[in-house]
Amino acid sequence: MQEIPFYQPSIADEELEQIKIVLEQDKDNNKVLELEENVANFVGAKYAVATCNATSAIHLALSAIKLKRGDKILMSVNSFVNVPEVVRHFDAEPIFIDINTDDMNIDINKFEKALSENKTKKLRGAIITFVAGQTPDLNRIYEIAQKYGIILIEDATCALGVTYNDETVGSLRADMTIFSTNPSNSKYSVSRSGIIVTNDEEIAERAKLLRTHAITTTYDDFGNLDYIYDVVDIGHKYDISELDAAFSLAQLKKTNKFIKRRKEIAKIYKERLSDIKHVTIPKHKEEHIFTHFIIKISRNRDAFARALKERGISTGLNYIPLHLLSYYKNKYSIKITEFSSALTSYQQILSIPMYPGLTDEEVNYICDQIIDVASEWI
Repeated sequence: MQEIPFYQPSIADEELEQIKIVLEQDKDNNKVLELEENVANFVGAKYAVATCNATSAIHLALSAIKLKRGDKILMSVNSFVNVPEVVRHFDAEPIFIDINTDDMNIDINKFEKALSENKTKKLRGAIITFVAGQTPDLNRIYEIAQKYGIILIEDATCALGVTYNDETVGSLRADMTIFSTNPSNSKYSVSRSGIIVTNDEEIAERAKLLRTHAITTTYDDFGNLDYIYDVVDIGHKYDISELDAAFSLAQLKKTNKFIKRRKEIAKIYKERLSDIKHVTIPKHKEEHIFTHFIIKISRNRDAFARALKERGISTGLNYIPLHLLSYYKNKYSIKITEFSSALTSYQQILSIPMYPGLTDEEVNYICDQIIDVASEWI
C-alpha cells in the first residue's frame, strides 16, 4: 500500500542555493527586497510587501486601511478561518455571504444584494477568496465594489499565478491582493511567506511602516536598528526573514512550472474520475490553476475519506463553512441552515492530494482507490 500525503512541498537545489547566499551573509544580497521586486514584476503590480505569513498579510492589509471597531467586512462563508479571524482582532464584524455551488466561490448576486441593502457607513469593504485557485467573475465584483464605494481585497493565497481574461491577478482593479508562496495549511510547511500587492502607493507605504512596529529610523548595511528610533503608530512584527524570503524567491521562480504540473495532474483526475458512481467533479474554468482538487461525494463523505485513508490516501476539506465553526456559530447565533448552498456543498466536498511532486503513478493509484471505493459504496 502506498502512503500519499495530502500535500508535500517541492524542494530542490534552487532553494538551497538561495538559502546559502543568505547564510554567507552577503550584505549586498537583500532577499526580502529581491522577493518583493520579483513578485511585483511577476503579477504586474507596482508594489509588493512581503510578510512572515499570509494571515499576517491580511491583518496588515486591514491595518493599512485603518479598519476600526464596529466596521464591517463582507466575505464568503466558504473562506478559510484566517479571513474572519483578522477582522475580529480589530473588534470589527465579518459579514458572511453564501456561495455559488458551481465553483464554491462567493455568490455574487448575494454579495451585491448585501451591499444594496446596507444601511450603515460602517461597511468598509470585502475580502474575496479564490477557492482552490479558481477566480470568480472578477469584472462584476470590481464593478459592484466601485458602485458601492467599498475597499476590495482579494484573498489569492491559493492563487499565485492565476490569470483572469489573460491578465494576471494582482494587477487588476482590487485595492490589494494577498498571495502566499505556500498554498498548504500544513503545520510542517517549510516556509509560510505572505505578500500584499497593490498599485496604491499610500497603502504600500503604510503597510511597510506598520509591518515592523511602525518604527521610523535608519538601519545599517547589516539590518541593525539605529540606537535612536521613534514609533509613530501601533504596528506589528510581521516582517519576513531573509531565509524565508530566499526560499520563497526560489519557489516563486517555479510558479508557472508548478501550475503546469498541477494542470497535468488535474487532467488525469478529470479523465479517470468522470462518470464514476457517487463521485462528481465540479466545473472548472480554463484558467483554474488547481491549488486544490475538489471532488464531491454524493453521500457519507466522511466514511469515504476514512476508506481512502485506510488505503494510504490523505484528504482534506477546502473549506469548512465559517458558520459551522463553534466561535462564529455561537458569537453570531447563526443557524446551520442559514447558508444553504455552503452547507450542501460542505456535506459533499473532498479535496484529494494535489501538488507538483505527485508522480503519474501516484495520481493513478489515487484514482484506482477512489474508483474502487466508489464501486462498493452504498
